[in-house]
Amino acid sequence: MHIGTLIHTWLNGVLVGTDQSGNRYYRARKGTLYGRQRRWVLYRGDVEASRVPPEWHAWLHHTTSEPLSEEAAESKPWQKEHLANQTGTAGAYRPQGHAYRGGKRAAATGDYEPWIPE
Repeated sequence: MHIGTLIHTWLNGVLVGTDQSGNRYYRARKGTLYGRQRRWVLYRGDVEASRVPPEWHAWLHHTTSEPLSEEAAESKPWQKEHLANQTGTAGAYRPQGHAYRGGKRAAATGDYEPWIPE
């Protein structure tokens, strides 16, 4: 977190709520920007936009005027736990044949026929 953002938050922000990850969500005390109230988040830990849950994402982007209730935010039994963006880490998706997985691809089957214009 940048010291400038923290000072701006102390001077101009009103705490709206926190999520299960410890991120804190703020709105501006007064004034608007392009006719909308300014809203922002102070992340706990790494600054990673994919760590914002859907109910707070909707509020941050003015889809809803109020954050969703705790009841609405509860995960359903079929939902997976949130996983942060893994791009650029050892946990990133790498399909078969990727250079980091040995670079061995399955042999071509020979059933490909290129399109030839008539």
